[in-house]
Amino acid sequence: MKTLSCLIVALAAGLLAAVGASAPKPSSYVLPGAAVFPEGIAYQKGTDRFYVGSTTDGTIFRGDLNSSTTTVFLPGGTDGRTTAIGMKVDRRGRLIVAGGGTGLVFVYDTASGTLVRRFTSGFAGAQFLNDLVIGKNGDVYVTDSLRPVLYRIPAEAIRSGPQGTLEPWLSFAGTPLVYQAGFNLNGIVASPNGKYLVVAQSNTGKLYRIEIATKQVVEIDLGGESVAADGLWLRGRTLYAVARPDIAKLRLSGDLSSGEVVSRSTHPSLAFPTTIAIARGRMLVVNSQFDKRGGMPVLPFTVSSIKVP
Repeated sequence: MKTLSCLIVALAAGLLAAVGASAPKPSSYVLPGAAVFPEGIAYQKGTDRFYVGSTTDGTIFRGDLNSSTTTVFLPGGTDGRTTAIGMKVDRRGRLIVAGGGTGLVFVYDTASGTLVRRFTSGFAGAQFLNDLVIGKNGDVYVTDSLRPVLYRIPAEAIRSGPQGTLEPWLSFAGTPLVYQAGFNLNGIVASPNGKYLVVAQSNTGKLYRIEIATKQVVEIDLGGESVAADGLWLRGRTLYAVARPDIAKLRLSGDLSSGEVVSRSTHPSLAFPTTIAIARGRMLVVNSQFDKRGGMPVLPFTVSSIKVP
């Protein structure tokens, strides 16, 4: 009888665990606050955690894929972080955040929330550090939407120490990527093999491939299609681009020099989407509501969780 009772208890526990594991994830995640206007998102690979930043005051929120409400991870304004734009988490669990017009990049330990290091461009002119990506070797590349340069932070520089200086790694002068009036470079991704970067020029609707070894810049041939992209996400040779109001899905060639748009999709929950991340088979989409700045945003601010197109 004792053996049978133990068996029943074990079976019941297994059934409960299976039910819990199959429980649906939330379809959206709430960001507390009346003026968040979020932009960037970073998924911490191998966990259920993700991070979202406020462009208004630099607050960083932390979410759990299993809970519909996020919490404040880093209060706005600390460390000179008055806005938070693009962000990523590296293999060592460090959250790297681009600071827009401040010309700053911040590195935080996700376990403790402590500032690991801060980098400054040292540039006094118009600038907007927008998005960033972590390459295969750990180097970080940062786009500037107003200044025609691409910054790189070498992997070995992302460590505790005094404030570091961002050095322009690539000037776009004399390349096919010509800066225009308005916001230029925005989203950026890196190929899994470590050879290439892909960047989006929002105001022209063009995508470019940058070969890391040679710094050669070529426009990606999209067969005449325009993809005015904000955030990007690369999965193998499939590129997802937030091209408002749609999310464009592109199939790229092996060397990423050409591609085609295979679909454009949207979702009723999206509200001026900016950036994306794919986590546990779902696409997380930041709803910025930038079109409602100076007006009345629809509260609460959210991140949508939708099926990957």
